[in-house]
Amino acid sequence: MTYKQQFIKFMVENGVLKFGEFTLKSGRKAPYFINTGNYKSGAQLSRLGEYYAQCIADNNIKADTLVGPAYKGIPLAVTTAVSLYKNHGVDLDYCFDRKEVKDHGEGGLFVGKQLQDGEKVIIIEDVMTSGKALRELLPKLKAAANVEIAGMVISVDRMERGLESSLSAVQEVYKEFGVKVYSIVTMADIISAIEDGIIDGKEYLDKMKEYRKTYGVE
Repeated sequence: MTYKQQFIKFMVENGVLKFGEFTLKSGRKAPYFINTGNYKSGAQLSRLGEYYAQCIADNNIKADTLVGPAYKGIPLAVTTAVSLYKNHGVDLDYCFDRKEVKDHGEGGLFVGKQLQDGEKVIIIEDVMTSGKALRELLPKLKAAANVEIAGMVISVDRMERGLESSLSAVQEVYKEFGVKVYSIVTMADIISAIEDGIIDGKEYLDKMKEYRKTYGVE
């Protein structure tokens, strides 16, 4: 199996990717649901970092520092940094933002690597629904230093248009900020994995394709 197929199987086995009928926050009725909150063990986190690191390596994203937006992005950035070093021989710095500026001790808004002008950073997140997390993080990054965003890496690209747009969240942030978003897998990859028998779920294929036809983007 490819690492993408392995990741899809990994999500299903750990109850992160589920099929059925779910009402999303948007109000849409979807035949699948992704709950990254089901990652909760050291073994899961270690594997997760390997997939993120492989995505960075496969896409040849060059950077100096990984940034994990608080809170979900913090462990993701840490495990990705460890995996990049152990499995790819790439030693990157990492940091994460505070929700509030610390006014004592060393102070500052970021923990870990103190960002510098011209530094290239990769933002590590779980999934992107609306791009809200990126919109909140960018002003913090720019306030800290004039960094260059080399890209953002997420686990799954839903390939789904927004409520008030014909573009997906991934497409919107590229159009608005010029930030390229890379995903370990896409919804199209998940459909292909069902078709190829990598995971169970053929009974949901028609609903998956219909949902993509109604709300999907390429």
